[in-house]
Amino acid sequence: MPSTGRIVRIAGPVVVAKGMKGSQMFELVNVGELNLIGEIIRLQEDLATIQVYEETSGLRPGEKVVGTGQLLSVELGPGILSQIYDGIQRPLEIIKENTGDFIARGVSAPALPRDKKWSFTPKLKAGSKVTGGDILGVVPETPLVVHKVMVPPDVQGVLEEIAPEGDYTVEDVIAKVRAPNGALHELAMMQRWPVRKPRPYKTKLDPIQPLLTGQRIIDSLFPIAKGGTAAIPGGFGTGKTVTQHQLAQWADAKVIVYIGCGERGNEMTEMLERFPELRDPRTGRPLMERTVMIANTSNMPVAAREASIYTGVTIAEYFRDMGYDVALMADSTSRWAEALREISGRLEEMPGEEGYPPYLGARLAEFYERAGRVVTLGSEDRVGSVSIIGAVSPPGGDFSEPVVQATLRIVKVFWALDTALAYRRHFPAINWLTSYSLYLETLEEWFRNNVAPDWPELRKEVMAILQKEAELLEIVRLVGPDALPEADRATLEVARMIREDFLMQHAYHPVDTYCSIEKSYLMLKVILYFNKKVREAIANGAPLTRILRLPVREDIARMKIVPYDKIKDTVEDVMRKIDEQITSLVKSQKVVVV
Repeated sequence: MPSTGRIVRIAGPVVVAKGMKGSQMFELVNVGELNLIGEIIRLQEDLATIQVYEETSGLRPGEKVVGTGQLLSVELGPGILSQIYDGIQRPLEIIKENTGDFIARGVSAPALPRDKKWSFTPKLKAGSKVTGGDILGVVPETPLVVHKVMVPPDVQGVLEEIAPEGDYTVEDVIAKVRAPNGALHELAMMQRWPVRKPRPYKTKLDPIQPLLTGQRIIDSLFPIAKGGTAAIPGGFGTGKTVTQHQLAQWADAKVIVYIGCGERGNEMTEMLERFPELRDPRTGRPLMERTVMIANTSNMPVAAREASIYTGVTIAEYFRDMGYDVALMADSTSRWAEALREISGRLEEMPGEEGYPPYLGARLAEFYERAGRVVTLGSEDRVGSVSIIGAVSPPGGDFSEPVVQATLRIVKVFWALDTALAYRRHFPAINWLTSYSLYLETLEEWFRNNVAPDWPELRKEVMAILQKEAELLEIVRLVGPDALPEADRATLEVARMIREDFLMQHAYHPVDTYCSIEKSYLMLKVILYFNKKVREAIANGAPLTRILRLPVREDIARMKIVPYDKIKDTVEDVMRKIDEQITSLVKSQKVVVV
């Protein structure tokens, strides 16, 4: 029997109820006369401390609290894609139809449509032995994604019945499995899963494939692996949200899960308006057909932020189990950490650094550890991945604050957004001197085999030039550029070309918004070839001022807006021009000297 208690204390989103013996940790409860949704986060004798996922104003001591006997769970099945949910998987569009633009308290709606029928095609026959993760059948959920209806992870046995091909709702029984102990499991297309419990898999694989994003600075200098983790910290206006939009649109993933966690309403509005209009670059279909959005803005109840992260990652794991690559964007984990801090304060826990709870690092690790490239459950081995990219919003852009530092101890890729670069209109404003990727070694073989054998060497040469530029700029600030030798001034010019002609990328340009890894390689090759020829020309007495006036420099700068299908011809033409113009310059210089 579900436990029933009475409210004895209210502190913002935290409510304490007495008489809750028999309840369990993280059990969902209905709070007060409005049946507000809450979750038990502490049990002490018959006292239950509950975080309420809705506004608690108007609640009074003495009102009823009724346990549901269920953990906070998500509904998984056909109908998830293209949806926009709040932090506890309530469909916002359905709620808007019922209550208007603002969510009324106590309102709930099923996460998956109950009346819609889906076209189910069975893949197994009655009499087959099945285990958790086996695919019972498929449903064409959207034109971009085939939904694979799976046996729940905790079910195994003999398939006694399976529905014939036809149209069914998510609640209709489509299969019956007889367990070894004789129990009969009736399976529908929908299953529920507790959000705080990671979905199981067979084995975790090494991160040996990159998650290509179409962003040159990321793919070329600081790549992330499929199943990897990355953080994008940056102050206000540095482009965290736009960068995540770009990754969501162009990342080499089958399914995108975007969590707007505690962000400003206007940013989420822009996202909600822009995303349905975006086209999938590979098929031309609407991008929303392979996207799930979780919108939990800063004016929504603070406790729901904490749930939204887990809701999103559980949905991502579900599509991973189908054998898909999933990219999860969390914007931003700082707001989630602030929710933890507020709840912790209401619980009167001992604060840690800057008021955050001492378990902040453990909670962040718990979230990021659910990323990975894995062999999924099931008789047939499928490989799927969840890549987690979390934005961090440190106050004043201070990277020494606790959330950034705790995140850096966990993630393998650090894309540091720089306020100074943003002020100079250099976007993406990722600082190449402070960013890093720990996947470089594991991905090196993939880049050698799939892009070019000399790819790692090119990357090292580019980074060496950029680091040399930083050293030379320190000297320039002291003695001025004229004191530098020609070779060092050439390094500064080539570094400027790398920054402006390669690293800068226009998110809203029809061609430059996306750059394939092959095009990135060819662009780098041209710039470094130009660098080599410049050094040879200087060694042969050609003045740098005349080299910098060569017309080919404009051709190099325009490579970023050359369409991919024309880039090879363009590169050959530019390299021929480099040879001709520099050779001509050196010859003319020798004539003058003689």
